[in-house]
Amino acid sequence: MERAESPINGKITIEKSLAWGTYITVGGLTQSGGIINDIWKKPLRNLKNLRNKEIKNVLILGLGGGTVAKMVNKTWPEAKITGVDIDPKMVELGKKYLSLNSDVRVIISDAYGFLKTYNLKPITYDLILIDLYVGDEFPKKFESDAFLKLVYLLLTVNGVAIFNRLYYGEKRPQAMKFENKLEKVFKKVEVVFPEANVMFVCSR
Repeated sequence: MERAESPINGKITIEKSLAWGTYITVGGLTQSGGIINDIWKKPLRNLKNLRNKEIKNVLILGLGGGTVAKMVNKTWPEAKITGVDIDPKMVELGKKYLSLNSDVRVIISDAYGFLKTYNLKPITYDLILIDLYVGDEFPKKFESDAFLKLVYLLLTVNGVAIFNRLYYGEKRPQAMKFENKLEKVFKKVEVVFPEANVMFVCSR
């Protein structure tokens, strides 16, 4: 077990186990590696079965150590991946411990600021993956109508955005309120339940 410190995420721990391999935790919750693979496996597999040839351009908001980027690359090898994360230390650890590589275009930025800037340019994505927790907290600004509309505008006509939310204890009603907000912005919202999380698969 190794430790690192970040002004954004605080104390970060890199752990290894026979069951989960190498994974990165913040506040006792896995942020990259380990169980994160299981959480994202089902929604990505479902999407591949439906739209195998249409995912060419992918945006990940909350890149972390790059676990989801590796899964996207394995599922759609030809897809171009852009990963945005506010914490350079987390990206650094991903490169060191989780094989985050140069196939991913990495941008160190706040996700909200990134979307406001890039909505001014003619770039759209077939798939946007949103996992913006800091520890176990999902910042309120990423629940705002303004942020959700920015995500919507960056999708291609048939694009899909997938939001990851925790789903246990007090997190459950928070997640369900978030679903109501999503339904006001996106044409269709499907719900997938992996592990102690809920994934909202939103179609434009």
